[in-house]
Formats: sequence, structure tokens, C-alpha cells
Amino acid sequence: MDQSSVGRYPGAALPAAYFAVGSSSFTDFLAATSPDLLPGRRVSGVPAGLEPVDSRHATTIVAVTFSGGVLIAGDRRATRGNLIAQRDMEKVFVVDDYSAVGIAGTAGIALEMVRLFAVELRHYEKIEGVPLTLDGKANKLAGMVRGNLEGAMQGLAAVPLFVGYDLDSPDTEQAGRIVSYDVVGGRYDETLGYYAVGSGSLFARSSLKKLYDPMMEADAAVRAAMEALHDAADEDSATGGLDSIRRIYPVVITVTAADGAVRMSDEQAGQVADLVVEARKRKPGG
Repeated sequence: MDQSSVGRYPGAALPAAYFAVGSSSFTDFLAATSPDLLPGRRVSGVPAGLEPVDSRHATTIVAVTFSGGVLIAGDRRATRGNLIAQRDMEKVFVVDDYSAVGIAGTAGIALEMVRLFAVELRHYEKIEGVPLTLDGKANKLAGMVRGNLEGAMQGLAAVPLFVGYDLDSPDTEQAGRIVSYDVVGGRYDETLGYYAVGSGSLFARSSLKKLYDPMMEADAAVRAAMEALHDAADEDSATGGLDSIRRIYPVVITVTAADGAVRMSDEQAGQVADLVVEARKRKPGG
């Protein structure tokens, strides 16, 4: 709708803020027009000291760089207290052409944060005509995590793990980047080439520490990520394993210069997961 139609259709008139020249940030626009829709505002005014809300929690996410790219993978289990709330939850998402995000923590808030983040990136590119840089994306997500600080202080923490391919990097073979966050919005570039967040992250990182090779190809990185998630599930009850019976496997997204951010098909993920399970039958300790 253009401004000339507003007068002819008063019932469909948009607020003046929709036509104002302002920031290219969709989050800033939302804060000015409908601040109650921002994830961090949903818990404003909730008294501190209340018992934690009984909500679904996402668990383990791993990220691994490889020669020419980076991948992120997540298990499929969501928990509510000591119960399995969902066996096939998706926690890893493509957010634009060259980046992806995985979530851990309070599922509802984390999912809302990722959806808003994806809209933010599309909005910026439409307004500015160019995509945000990888550092700009990482910083924008840090601001969103910081916006949920009040919720985090009340036990509703949401912690993402961000990966992307840096198109501005002079080293195309090492352009895959991993960025982690803490609940107060601190942003940390992970330089080891692998990282994990969530309840099973300690076990996943220990597994990757033994398996990681900075020069490995994408197929080897996917196998290493699957091995790490299997090890996490073996030790952490909140992390879902490689479920061959129900055919529920981790979600895996690879990001490269040639193909961008691509989700691996369930069939492909299942083939790798089945290889891991068969190998563990012969050698359960990995």
C-alpha cells in the first residue's frame, strides 16, 4: 500500500511510523511500534523470585568448522523437568544464505528469538540493498540475547550458537566461523574450530576434542558432529540419541561459499547416524 491509498481507505491506514525514514533494523522498528512483541518484553513485569516456569527446554547443539565451511547440528529432544516433552523438536535453523543458528535453553523464547533474527537479516538486506556482514549478524544476535536478560534472571534463559561463512575472509578454506553467547549477551568467537552448547555440551566438546581435524572435509565433519551428539546422549539424559527405531536423527546444516547454508536431508543424516551406531556396536566406547 502506498501513502496515496491511505486517505482513500481509512480503515486500512497504517501508523505514521510505517512511513517514517529510520533505522534499517527491524528490531528497532518493532521496539518503536509494537515493543510488546519483542521476546525480551514478554516477561517484563513478572515478579522476581517466582518458581521457574514449567516450559520445554532445548538441549545439545554442536558446531564444527571444516575445509571450506562450517556446520551446525542439534539433537531432537526437548525436556520438561525430568520428562521427555518432545522427541523430534528442531533446534537448528538456516537464517539467511550464509548463516545458521542452533538454540539451547528455554525453547519458546529461543525459537521466537531465532525467527525475529531471520526477519531482521532479511529486513536489513531489503532496506540497505546488501546483507549484513558476518560480524554484524553476530552482534545483532548478541543484542537480542541481551534483550532477554530479565527473562534469564528468572530462569528463562535462551542461548544460541551461531555459525556462518565469512564472504569477506581472505582465506576461503578457513572462512567458516563459530560464535557463542552467554545469557547476558556476551559474544565469543570460538577459535578452536568446534564448540557445543546445552546440557550435553561438556560431553560433546570432549568428543570433538579427540575427533576434530581443521583440514577435514565436510563428510568427516558431519561424522564427527554425529559422534559428538551420540556421546552427549550417552551421558546426558536431556540429549536425544541417534534414534534408529523412530528414524529421528539430528538436524545438520552445512554452510559453504559454493552452496550457502543447506540443511542435510533426513535420509542423508540417517545414513551417517546409522554408520555411527553400527561402529559403536563393535566399539561402544567410541
